[in-house]
Amino acid sequence: MKVALLSPIAWRTPPRHYGPWETIVSLLAEGLVSRGIEVTLFATGDSQTSARLDSICPAPYEENKQMDAKVWECLHIAHLFEQADQFDIIHNNYDFLPLSYSRLVKTPVVTTIHGFSNPKILPVYKAYNQDNYYVSISESDRSPKLDYLATVYHGIDLDLFSFIEEPGDYLLYFGRIHPDKGTYEAIQIARRFGMKLIIAGIIQDNAYFDSQVLPYIDKNNVIYVGSVGPERRNELLGGAFALLHPIYFNEPFGLSVVESMACGTPVIAFNRGSMPEVINEGQTGFLVTNINEAVDKLKAIAGLDRRECRRWVKKRFSKERMVADYISVYDTIIEML
Repeated sequence: MKVALLSPIAWRTPPRHYGPWETIVSLLAEGLVSRGIEVTLFATGDSQTSARLDSICPAPYEENKQMDAKVWECLHIAHLFEQADQFDIIHNNYDFLPLSYSRLVKTPVVTTIHGFSNPKILPVYKAYNQDNYYVSISESDRSPKLDYLATVYHGIDLDLFSFIEEPGDYLLYFGRIHPDKGTYEAIQIARRFGMKLIIAGIIQDNAYFDSQVLPYIDKNNVIYVGSVGPERRNELLGGAFALLHPIYFNEPFGLSVVESMACGTPVIAFNRGSMPEVINEGQTGFLVTNINEAVDKLKAIAGLDRRECRRWVKKRFSKERMVADYISVYDTIIEML
């Protein structure tokens, strides 16, 4: 089987620090190669992979603001589809735009929908619903207006996350700094609970950061460490008392939540989107609806078995399980042709 994996080009595959979609594509590429599948990864030219790398975009556009994202997206997607006849499967991980190329080729296209960034993009998915194979990343993130072939939960490389048996002395917020992600709420939860908060992540909304987050950063009770790479991520997640995930949108999956539990660190999350599918309520964390409930549930975190957090992730969210699920998807598509 010859598979073309289309990765985003906002960041390198795998990313140096931030880049959840690129992270998943990298894990999938490496996993497929290890299973003997011939994989061509279409990603930025500086990407690292054991698959065959094919690129037309030399570097991530988020790391070079002189690049026009639309121009390089256009070139990147066309570069793959102009070679479509060389592959048995095209696996699109680049949102809705590649769908508009799919009727121009005979090679089947499977698209992993990594969440709907905006409801305005749904008409594109609807228009190509009968010509593509859609995979959701959680049951909660499915649109009733679309048909899906499967749900494949993200998987992670557990070897990159060290299990820490004893809880730390700080709370952690790990993710984009944006109103949807609830950075301000995480600060308020930590202040009311009386525990230090470390914030890690890219600033996606500068006005929000300046008005709702920056005033509380004092390098003592609230510390901002910026966007961090894999090693520092592992240290921060494993050393935390709990991860705070007070989201204000329907989270399609929540990669940081799984990564936290892999280190043994339980999660307090607002009960939105996929959180009931990702967190084992009362075993690996708690689902809450507001700041007060979050503060109350933090009192019970020390009573959770951190080993159960690790076991939960190993059972449900390993990269091996994810790779096996996608191979099953590819086989199903080929059998249907």
